[in-house]
Amino acid sequence: MIYLNDDIAGFDLERALPLLSDQRREQALKFRYELGRKTSAMAYLLLCEGLRQEYGITERPLFEYGEHGKPSIVGHPEIHFNLSHCREAVVCAVSDRPVGVDVECFREYKESLVRYTMNDEEVERIVHAERPEEEFIRLWTMKEAKVKLTGQGISDDMKRVLDGRETFRTVVNEKKGYVYSAIYEKNV
Repeated sequence: MIYLNDDIAGFDLERALPLLSDQRREQALKFRYELGRKTSAMAYLLLCEGLRQEYGITERPLFEYGEHGKPSIVGHPEIHFNLSHCREAVVCAVSDRPVGVDVECFREYKESLVRYTMNDEEVERIVHAERPEEEFIRLWTMKEAKVKLTGQGISDDMKRVLDGRETFRTVVNEKKGYVYSAIYEKNV
């Protein structure tokens, strides 16, 4: 299940801090800027909401980290989740199988970045799209969601991440200026 909050401006960080685990509060407060602190807290609270709704879990989750830094919930290896945030939205995916999710804001289209991260077919799709910046971000969120699914993270060769057999849930919010994509293990 996907949980999303795109009201970052309306989020009350001071009110939220006591709702976080000590571990997450410490992580959130390490961010230099308020936006980072807010989105970190928001992502955790979305996870808490998902755990409550999907599994009836009301205690504050603690994280442990895999070889490549992918978090899991201490004591609940059967529950998979993934978090992502940008300056416009925070998203959390909760599932009984591995999941990857990414959210990104629209940004200026830079041909050098497109050519560095996209294969020839993807470049063609972007170049010929009605809104190239939106198509680039849509494809980028798909790539990042897939590498987050595996826990390996972004590699030097993002051109080969997608093979065309994947199935994503992708949502474009033009009004607020962001895109998110999610992928679940059975779709890889």
